[in-house]
Amino acid sequence: MKKIFIGADSAGYTLKGVIIKHLTELGYDVTDCGTDSTASCHYPDFAAAVCHGVKGHLSDSFGILVCGTGIGMSMCANKYDGIRAAVCGDTYSAKMTRAHNDANVLCLGARVTGECLALDILDAFLSGVYEGGRHAIRVGMMEQIEKGEK
Repeated sequence: MKKIFIGADSAGYTLKGVIIKHLTELGYDVTDCGTDSTASCHYPDFAAAVCHGVKGHLSDSFGILVCGTGIGMSMCANKYDGIRAAVCGDTYSAKMTRAHNDANVLCLGARVTGECLALDILDAFLSGVYEGGRHAIRVGMMEQIEKGEK
């Protein structure tokens, strides 16, 4: 079973707790990368912590990031080589970003996605399977962009 690194800012703190409980009940090894309260904080710090965790375990981990919309976390996470983060607000997008983009970080918006839907999105993401094939060419092209080769 994959290791999960999870982080949130103050807006995502409560949903992060719901997600951690859900993942723990499913038997995942979860590392909480913060925040530890609803006090104002800076989401790039938590995106960095999660991305460093995932990068250290690329073959056997996923990252989950939660902020108000998921957008800020996604923008930060996608700055890291080897990280393919996607903001998902529905289960189809979560399934397809795994299948076609080999996404390894899911970003959620606590202010725009309810708890039940967020857990359904999470489950779709975690159960998604990368298809490879023609999609591997596109993932390879993304990797070239990361390296400044394109």
